[in-house]
Amino acid sequence: MPGRVCRAFFYRMIIFLDIDGTLIDEKDHSMPESTKQAIAQARKNGHICMINTGRAGSMVGPEIRDLVELDGFVMGCGTMIEYAGRIIFHKTFSVAEAEEIITGLRKYRIDAVLEGSEVCFCDAPKEMNTDEFGQFVTGWMKLGYARDTVAKAPGHFDKFYCYMGDKDLRDGFMQEFGDRLDFVDRERGYYEVTPKGFSKASGIRTLAKLLEIPMEETAAVGDSNNDLSMLECAQYAIGMGKSSQRVKEIADFITTDIQQDGIRNAFRWLGVI
Repeated sequence: MPGRVCRAFFYRMIIFLDIDGTLIDEKDHSMPESTKQAIAQARKNGHICMINTGRAGSMVGPEIRDLVELDGFVMGCGTMIEYAGRIIFHKTFSVAEAEEIITGLRKYRIDAVLEGSEVCFCDAPKEMNTDEFGQFVTGWMKLGYARDTVAKAPGHFDKFYCYMGDKDLRDGFMQEFGDRLDFVDRERGYYEVTPKGFSKASGIRTLAKLLEIPMEETAAVGDSNNDLSMLECAQYAIGMGKSSQRVKEIADFITTDIQQDGIRNAFRWLGVI
């Protein structure tokens, strides 16, 4: 429950929303009508509603965009920002940086999906070092995300998602690349990896600065550990009903589950509807 009472009304607020487990149900990928209505009403009231996701641009397609009208998207953990229909910020690994990363992944036998704004890159499941990640990629490919070979990746990916189940190999890779990369522990050996200094939080700060909106007028809604940075960054942090324990520990308010009008209740607490 809230650690403080939210202001009753904001002139113009930016609200950043995670996708999976926040906007859409992780099981059937549906969006409740109450969520659509809350977003529409908040925007009508003059507030800005943004998706803030770890997914790179190539993984935010019509299946998300056609569900509800939004003001824009912070994608790839802050590496790309789209606002009012145009890309206003994009950070991608240079060819040299990408080649070094790929060499490091090969050296430490780490399986990864290299996420780009137009397509993702990875080895075929049968070529993976681990059955664990091979099964993950098989399921991921069934979702229809575009895939190309790792050889074509340099200069075309913004972040990556990987499996580092072997502690020694993980420690070696992190030690070699820790000055250039940031790592988000997604648990059970999975990590989300971004250029140094980039996160969902950096996306919030970048957009707020570009739109000249004070950080005091920002809010974030999420449910998992990769939402922690944006929840800690925003002035008001809201966790979904089925959030991870770490999210619940830092949230100002815990709303209900996604299918129990979680977003509508969160927006009511914020005072934007």
